[in-house]
Amino acid sequence: MKYGARNEIIGKVTSIKRGDIMCQVKLDIPAGSKMQSVFTTESLDHLGIAEGDSVKIVVKAVHVLLVKE
Repeated sequence: MKYGARNEIIGKVTSIKRGDIMCQVKLDIPAGSKMQSVFTTESLDHLGIAEGDSVKIVVKAVHVLLVKE
């Protein structure tokens, strides 16, 4: 599959919180960092993602906000 995003990270699914319409997937990524993604449960089922799976994380962000308090 071709896509326009250039930022790719390999991660491991650590947990999935499933709602009626949306889900939250938490991931461990290199250097001991963590990420999460929120998307539809329909997409989750279509992709067949489960806890413990290794997945490619493709990042294309419109906004990256830095906050110093």
